[in-house]
Amino acid sequence: MRFAESLLIPPIWAWFRWRFEGFEHVPSEGAVLVAGNHISYFDPLAHGYFLEKAGRRPRYMAKIELFRNRFTGPVLRGARQIPVVRGSGDTAPIQAAVRALHAGEVVVVYPESSVTTNEDFSPMRGKTGIARLTLTSGVPVIPLVVWGSAPVWQKGGRRNLKFGRPIWVKAGPPLDFSSYEDRRDDPAALREVTDQVMAQLNV
Repeated sequence: MRFAESLLIPPIWAWFRWRFEGFEHVPSEGAVLVAGNHISYFDPLAHGYFLEKAGRRPRYMAKIELFRNRFTGPVLRGARQIPVVRGSGDTAPIQAAVRALHAGEVVVVYPESSVTTNEDFSPMRGKTGIARLTLTSGVPVIPLVVWGSAPVWQKGGRRNLKFGRPIWVKAGPPLDFSSYEDRRDDPAALREVTDQVMAQLNV
């Protein structure tokens, strides 16, 4: 993981013009549950760079297809990222993420489960996994939003790597959903919590 960071962070830092806000919302130690917007395939690098600058190392919940790729698979497995089989109903990823949170780690979730298809790059409807995670673990959700990454790397391989492109990453205050904990198995409550998280990613 450190080797990958040493290769990726210097060129990322030098190529783009970064603006960071909200470091004070990321605890220096202990469990952190992050929900990120998803407007580009570049977002995990942008969000990860922010969290590294905040002094934390993220673990991502990522689609299983990336683990099966001969290039990204070894990196993801080596960095102990969490594979997710989308649409399967498998609870193993949630359980793995909860264990990571209980161990004081940082877990990053993209509630949309995919890069947004909305033309204005606003978030799509979120999946309720983020609600299950916060209600099961008791860890508040920190919304982490990136702007400016949309042109960098889109579906279909479209890329625009213009030098000096501004990219802004901002963390919001933690969202505490402890009042919903006794309704963690209620689909209506899971939807309410998810929609509240998504509302903070649409800013």
